[in-house]
Amino acid sequence: MESKKEIYDLIPQEFYPKTLLITYGMDYKMIRNKIAQANLRFPLIGKPDIGMRGIAVKKLHNWHELNEYVLDSKVDFLIQEFISYEIEAGIFYYRLPNKRNGNISGIVLKEFLAVEGDGSSTVLELLARDKRSILQLATLQSEYPQLSSLVLPGGVRKILVPYGNHSRGAKFIDASFRINEELVNCIDKICQQINGFYYGRIDVRFNSWEELSKGKNFSIIELNGAGSEPTHIYDPKHSIVFAWREIIRHAKILYRISMQNQKQCGYINFYSGVKMIYENYRHIKLLTRKRKGIKQPFPFVSPVFSSWPQAS
Repeated sequence: MESKKEIYDLIPQEFYPKTLLITYGMDYKMIRNKIAQANLRFPLIGKPDIGMRGIAVKKLHNWHELNEYVLDSKVDFLIQEFISYEIEAGIFYYRLPNKRNGNISGIVLKEFLAVEGDGSSTVLELLARDKRSILQLATLQSEYPQLSSLVLPGGVRKILVPYGNHSRGAKFIDASFRINEELVNCIDKICQQINGFYYGRIDVRFNSWEELSKGKNFSIIELNGAGSEPTHIYDPKHSIVFAWREIIRHAKILYRISMQNQKQCGYINFYSGVKMIYENYRHIKLLTRKRKGIKQPFPFVSPVFSSWPQAS
């Protein structure tokens, strides 16, 4: 895993949300001053600077929730402006170093975890009736105790987790049919402004597909490199065979890029690789400390399966 702040620093400022790095142990008053100086307003997003699978990501609505987040965090984290665009998608992009233009190999649309009221049932009761959302029941009840008594009017829809993480209840839908020449050209133009970025997934929030294709009203909320997955494989309509084929297809693309890039970047040695896996495991333990309902992946697994969605 890598520092998200270092990755954001590679992206032109106009393409991503205002972001502050908060180091572990920083005084709370200093944090408030940094937020004020950056002219950030609630709601905000708090997330670990080094993280995965949406662990410890939280929408913060006020100073009290920010203080609780600071007290609970055991690692460096980011405070980021909340992007309110309604659509979130993950766009998988790649470009061979010896080619002038890049491509989009898949798109995933992220459907946030939400419930629709019936006028009589509590939110927790509604969650318990759904085979997908029931997996988030313990976590949501711990974070939002009021859900056990909250009754929504009939037809009223409430988003419970406003960010698109599979392990936080979001449904992934394959939207690769959205790939067209205009969108490819737009994403390619953006990605070529990110130094050294040849392969990975861009998680974007935006107003409409038409505006995104024209490079208007969008924000990159995450940029994932060589360790990222083509997450359109998690659409429930797809088979495990489809997923295997897509993983192999993308591994072949990554291999071609790495072979062309090896003189510039070099390869990691075995010792450094083992050390990285161990440090990754230790970091995950810090992220999940005092947090209920999040399973810790086995320390010595491949990057693909360490981020495989798990029930929380």
